[in-house]
Amino acid sequence: MSDIIEQAVVALNSKIDAGAFDASAKFEIEGEGSIIIDGAGVRAGDDETDVTLKASAETFQSILEGDLNPTTAFMTGRLSLDGDMGTAMRLGSLLA
Repeated sequence: MSDIIEQAVVALNSKIDAGAFDASAKFEIEGEGSIIIDGAGVRAGDDETDVTLKASAETFQSILEGDLNPTTAFMTGRLSLDGDMGTAMRLGSLLA
């Protein structure tokens, strides 16, 4: 597992309490790996999820740090989405 994935798991666990998100989402970070967010919490993994979000490491870091709004990233093509848009929007509100 890459350092970026490990750091992201720690950062997301501090933002999202286990059980706070009742769906499942996956962040695919280009060239680094994937992170799963679901009712059990946040972990590295590549499971099937309700929605998959794909971004570069730089874009993901900007979203995580609060410098880039996830909706803005999506609208400008820096974040792509495959799956349930409603789930992605709920996750975005947890990250804000």
